[in-house]
Amino acid sequence: MAQTGRIIMVTGGARSGKSALAESIASRLGAARIYIATAEPGDGEMAERIALHRDRRGAGWQTVEEPLDLAGALARTEGQGVRLVDCLTLWLANQMAQGADSQTDTGPAIKALCAALAATRSPVVLVTNELGLGIVPENALARRFRDAHGWMNQAVAAVADEVWMAVSGLPLRLKPERETP
Repeated sequence: MAQTGRIIMVTGGARSGKSALAESIASRLGAARIYIATAEPGDGEMAERIALHRDRRGAGWQTVEEPLDLAGALARTEGQGVRLVDCLTLWLANQMAQGADSQTDTGPAIKALCAALAATRSPVVLVTNELGLGIVPENALARRFRDAHGWMNQAVAAVADEVWMAVSGLPLRLKPERETP
C-alpha cells in the first residue's frame, strides 16, 4: 500500500538513470500511476525522446501533459494514484521561456509547487537534473537558469521526504541519511 503524502525527489545528470529510478520507485508505491510530463515536443528529436520514455514505461501509466501549471496538475490528480513528475528541469525551462528570467521571476511558481507538494496526500516522485556540478556557463541566460534551477532543487529537496541521486545508473540515497525505524 502506498504511503500517504510521501514526496520523493530523484536527481542526477544526463543519462544517469534518474527517470528509470523514479519509475521504479513510483511502481513500488502504488498500482495506479500517473506520469506528469513537462516536456513539449518542439522538434523531431524531442518527440523521439518523449516516445522512448513512454515506451519504456509501458502500460499501466496514465499520462498528463502539463508544461507550465505543475501545481495545478498535482491538485487535479490528487487522490488518483502515485504521481511521477518528469521533469522539473524542463518545467523550469518552460517557465523561463514564458518570460520568467530569474529566481525572482520563477519564485512564485516554485513556491506554488512547494506548497502543492506540502499539501499532497498522494505520493509524488519528482525527477530533476543536477546542473551545478559542471563549469560556470559562459552566458548570462545560462547562468540565470543554472542558478534558478539550483534554488528550485534546494526548495523541493527541503519539502521532500526522500532525495535520491542517480550516478551511472546507480542510486545514492541523500535524504534521509539513514533508515528510520
